[in-house]
Amino acid sequence: MATKTALATEAGETAATGMPQLDFSTFPNQIFWLVITLVAIYFVLSRIALPRIASVLAERQGTITNDIAAAEELKLKAAAAEDAYNQALADARVEAQNIIAEARAEIQKDLDTANAHADAEIAAKTAEAEARIEEMRASAMESVTEVARATAREVVSAIAPMDVDDASVTAAVDQQLKG
Repeated sequence: MATKTALATEAGETAATGMPQLDFSTFPNQIFWLVITLVAIYFVLSRIALPRIASVLAERQGTITNDIAAAEELKLKAAAAEDAYNQALADARVEAQNIIAEARAEIQKDLDTANAHADAEIAAKTAEAEARIEEMRASAMESVTEVARATAREVVSAIAPMDVDDASVTAAVDQQLKG
């Protein structure tokens, strides 16, 4: 029975002390394993994890540096391309102005030629029309003279039943037409 009481006392003491981590009698053992664990973690981190992390950071830094250098180079190329574009645009504008000026000069030349041709045609048609008008006027004057002579002959024959001389009728009509 003594063993039962010793076990019960020991169980009561263990239960009375509380959590085993806070038992001062186990502190040296816990500190030993803490140090072993920390040293193991330190060696794992310093030999495996940290070099890998450092290499990744170095690689990233290299990539960033290369990207920045490439971006600067592309920026310079873009500026050069923009300058070339602006120069080409200015050259195209000048060439377009020259083409427009040449086209205007050619159109003006063609227009002047067409105007000269049209003026010549108009002058020729005007001269032809004036000649026809003069011809018509002369023909109309002849017709008027003939009609006046015939009318005068008929009027004189109707008034005086005698024979009318054509020469005297022509002379009288000519005198009246002259004024």
